[in-house]
Amino acid sequence: MRFPIKKFLSYYRPYAALFLSVLACTFFVSLSTLVFPLLVRYVTKDVLEGDLSTALSKVYWSGGLMLVLAAIQNIGNYYVDYKGHEVGARMESDMRRELFAHMQKLSFSFYDQEKTGQLMSRITNDLLLLSELYHHGPEDYMKYLVRLIGAFVILFSINAPLTIAVFCFLPFLAAFSLYFNKKLNKAFLRNKERIGDVNAQVEDSLAGIRVVKSFANEHVEIEKFNRANNRFLDSRKKTYKAEAYFFNGVQTFLQLITIAVIILGSASIVNSTFALTDLITFLLYIGFMIEPIQRLTHMSTQFQEGITGFQRFLEILNVKPVIENKPNAITLHKVRGEIEFKRVSFQYEDHLENVFANLSLHVQPGEYIALVGPSGAGKTTLCSLIPRFYDATDGEILLDGINVRDIDITSLRNNIGIVQQDVYLFSGTVMENIRYGNPAASDEELIAAAKRANAHDFIMGLPNGYHSEIGQRGVKLSGGQKQRLSIARVFLKNPPILILDEATSALDNESENIVKESMESLATGRTAIVIAHRLSTIRNAQRILVLTENGIVEQGTHEALLARDGVYAQLYSKQFEIPIELR
Repeated sequence: MRFPIKKFLSYYRPYAALFLSVLACTFFVSLSTLVFPLLVRYVTKDVLEGDLSTALSKVYWSGGLMLVLAAIQNIGNYYVDYKGHEVGARMESDMRRELFAHMQKLSFSFYDQEKTGQLMSRITNDLLLLSELYHHGPEDYMKYLVRLIGAFVILFSINAPLTIAVFCFLPFLAAFSLYFNKKLNKAFLRNKERIGDVNAQVEDSLAGIRVVKSFANEHVEIEKFNRANNRFLDSRKKTYKAEAYFFNGVQTFLQLITIAVIILGSASIVNSTFALTDLITFLLYIGFMIEPIQRLTHMSTQFQEGITGFQRFLEILNVKPVIENKPNAITLHKVRGEIEFKRVSFQYEDHLENVFANLSLHVQPGEYIALVGPSGAGKTTLCSLIPRFYDATDGEILLDGINVRDIDITSLRNNIGIVQQDVYLFSGTVMENIRYGNPAASDEELIAAAKRANAHDFIMGLPNGYHSEIGQRGVKLSGGQKQRLSIARVFLKNPPILILDEATSALDNESENIVKESMESLATGRTAIVIAHRLSTIRNAQRILVLTENGIVEQGTHEALLARDGVYAQLYSKQFEIPIELR
């Protein structure tokens, strides 16, 4: 695949003026460094071998000029170092912002496949290395190419045959560098994948640290981490081996150049075709020429680190969201809450079987229905199709008679509130987590939502009330408290459609009763779909649907389904261990 040079350079555009000023400064500083050996040659050849009665003033004049050049170089290098790094940091910030914003748009199916640690590695480590290339790459190449070309011109003017002999080494050096650059590119890509695996393992282990400790399986996690860490170590060792071959090979070429200059230059002096002062100047400029070659060689590591980082950056950026708005998507205004599934089929991937097929369902506006059935029947999946977390494989899903594919995604999801079994609370305060339901809500509205969710009393019992920190994922709260905060969040959002996904299955009886009361209050006046594991929580549902691998096999009220003595009655009997004859 061709490298997208236009895309790569586009990130310079907002800072073009500042960046060009850095390059201009780099150019003039590099030119000034080429004057030093000429001043040394002037002093040693023209001044000290001429009239010594006037030599001292000329030496002072030359020394003064050297001081001026040194001051110019130091001021210029300060500007290049400071502003150059600033440009790199700004570009890194822009790219990280773009990548994170793009990740927010990607569909659930993307995150089903990716590891969080790998994504974190791309958004942090990769972009940090890329910013170093953006900053140092152009300025260093400018700096050292100016020195290399300038040294060649000056050396050619001193002794053309010797200069041509020296530069005969460079094509071989270029071929050698090209070969190892390709090897290093592969090595650095492998390194980034391996450190991503390490990050993924750390993230997975630390996120589940309570499970780890409850099973006393710290040694298992250490072994898993060591495997990932050792793979990264092996990858780094291979990289360093390739770097050692590369750098030492280049060093050998540079040593051969120096040896060639000494031998050929000395022979020319013996033959009286070359002056000793010219050989000294020549050797000084060879140093000026060798340093850029050495630096450019070491920069190949930085170049490959940055380029592979950019490749991985584009890999994510080029992933298109599976769920996208159609052109001229409809924005919802007044939602009644009528939901209809028309012969809907769904499968997560092409090679997997359908979760359900040809499923049809009609929910009236304001109706409170419950979905029950065995695990794996597709209850959560069915509800995930309404807000388009996934798209149906076949069939249509309508909201107020409009296909959900034709509705603007943000507008669609703004009208749906979801309370999940696995509540996710963000690090921060109670107030910040509730306000997530409606960032524009006032404190009074927020507190009213908490009261309706039966959360106000326990919140006021916390050390700082609504301003209490709850820890990562709400670890400082009980399961029931977390669930009530999530319900308060949806109260604050105030959507016309509500999905409750087994919101009480992990709670004790007391917490279940409180949350059940909050849920029923939340469902009042809305279209509500409740996925229930505990059948005691859905007795008041207007309609209960039993979903199995064969689709919706039963529906009706709690009493009607018990009287039918079918699948629902069997589920109810097993859960409450009621003998059939006593039911």
